Amino acid sequence: MKRRDCLIVALAMLCGAGVQAQNPREISEKAANAIEFESMEMASTLTILDGKGNSRERKVAVATRKFGEATKTLMRFLSPAEVQGTSILIHDYEKKSDDMWVYLPSLRKSRRIVSSEKGKSFMGSEFTNADMAKPNLDDFDYKLLGAENIDGKECWKIEATPKNDNVVNENGFSRRVSYIEKNTYLMVRSEFYNKADKLNKVQILSDYRKQPNGKYFTYSMSMENKLSGRRSEMKVDQFQLGSKLDEGSFSTASLEK
Repeated sequence: MKRRDCLIVALAMLCGAGVQAQNPREISEKAANAIEFESMEMASTLTILDGKGNSRERKVAVATRKFGEATKTLMRFLSPAEVQGTSILIHDYEKKSDDMWVYLPSLRKSRRIVSSEKGKSFMGSEFTNADMAKPNLDDFDYKLLGAENIDGKECWKIEATPKNDNVVNENGFSRRVSYIEKNTYLMVRSEFYNKADKLNKVQILSDYRKQPNGKYFTYSMSMENKLSGRRSEMKVDQFQLGSKLDEGSFSTASLEK
């Protein structure tokens, strides 16, 4: 083969690889993998602001650990007194819908959060219950809308559309547009549209810090409701890679002890 022909073939292969790298499903998967942890613990502050600027703070302790095919997360509210002892348990699966339970101290029992409740408010905030779990990538169709610069970061702009009404109801939006930084595959912004296709909420993720295992963790996350003016912020106060909690600690029986 002549040198010129070899160069043409090489360029064609590079162009093909470039197109493949732009696949929105693959980009979304790499973004999920960039922040996936098998085990961690953290203490965080959830701040809820209403449309008038009034705020409420809630302290939360979180632990996550992977057991087999399931990633299990336990969230316990430490303060204020009105929510102290309330706990959320999540069993997150790769190939099926996650399981969620809430434990209310006043009832001294746990209750399953059904699918229709997952898209609703998480503890009175602008985050939803579904936001607390890793989304199932196979539940959505993906479309690359181009690229955009967000705060000096060159990002892919990717639309994710739920495949059916059940996924819409479970997640609380009709479509999501995410901005994923090209260099790191870190998501910096997401826009959520309601069933009338109006922009409902905007999520900002910032203060990413690289951990010893090479993964990133966001220490600051906010969700603003563009329709009501309400806003919620989740900030990490302490973070620890790894957890010594056993699998029994991530059970409804443990919640009710």
